[in-house]
Amino acid sequence: MYKTSLGRPLMMILAALTLVACGSQPTDVSRQDDRGADKLEGAMVGQRWNLLLVGTDERLSMPTTPHFTISPDGRVNGHDGCNTLNGKVQLGDSNRIEFSELATTRMGCPQLDDARRVTGMMENAYRYLIDHDRLVFFGPDQRVLGGFRKAN
Repeated sequence: MYKTSLGRPLMMILAALTLVACGSQPTDVSRQDDRGADKLEGAMVGQRWNLLLVGTDERLSMPTTPHFTISPDGRVNGHDGCNTLNGKVQLGDSNRIEFSELATTRMGCPQLDDARRVTGMMENAYRYLIDHDRLVFFGPDQRVLGGFRKAN
């Protein structure tokens, strides 16, 4: 496990975000287009999100930085650290998120187990919280699954 001097303050921030997520109103709203076609809007859409942490304090050293982008049509594209990934995502009320049909190229990579953890984190995400340039995924049990940072 790789820890830095930022580990404790970052854990405190994630703990505070967990409490906020449990009792706050949604900060990001996704909407459907009035014509009936699904069109996602909000702070998550159209933005590249780079992996920051798995869980509350684990940093991964990968050949490529794991990341993803959500398009307005509900498609998700990115990289799990070893392979490209794509699939679909639905954003709902109360910061609800559901990734589906996630697929990767699954080429050989020394950190393939870590890449699977990144994909698994996305598959298990139930809710999210955005705080400035940080995105945190929570599981159905409200446990922190990991966090991403908005790419510049």
